[in-house]
Amino acid sequence: MRILGIDPGLATMGYGIIDVEGSRLRPIEYGTIETSSKTAYSKRLYQLFEELTKIIRESEPDEVAMEELFFNKNITTAISVAQARGVEILACMQEGLEIYEYTPLQIKQAVVGYGRADKRQVQEMVKMYLHLKEIPRPDDAADGLAIAITHIHSSNSKEIFKLK
Repeated sequence: MRILGIDPGLATMGYGIIDVEGSRLRPIEYGTIETSSKTAYSKRLYQLFEELTKIIRESEPDEVAMEELFFNKNITTAISVAQARGVEILACMQEGLEIYEYTPLQIKQAVVGYGRADKRQVQEMVKMYLHLKEIPRPDDAADGLAIAITHIHSSNSKEIFKLK
């Protein structure tokens, strides 16, 4: 089974693709889609859509795991990320993929075993789970991989996390 993990964003959307082979996790690809703040907002959303669609078509994932949005400070940032997330959901749905969503707390618990783990602890565990020589960079790509790992660990109860 191939899982695409997405860390939503407008300026930077992180992603990670992992194959599950028995009990082994094999990283296939990870990276980011970046848009420039100097580009018109609508063109940035379209760029996200186009580039994510290309990644999906080339990698052919079976399922998508995405981080739920959580903001408690900047409403302007929350709105722009929410719009980008909508475009990212649309790209996945257009390709016929099921989408599952996880909160930051669920991701930390699944990957580290502790819901208040810091970013570095999550990154170290991603490195360990995937037998990588170094922590994946940039951080958004490591987050995409962590989200995919969370989905894999939640496979027995994944229907709970299905986007409705």
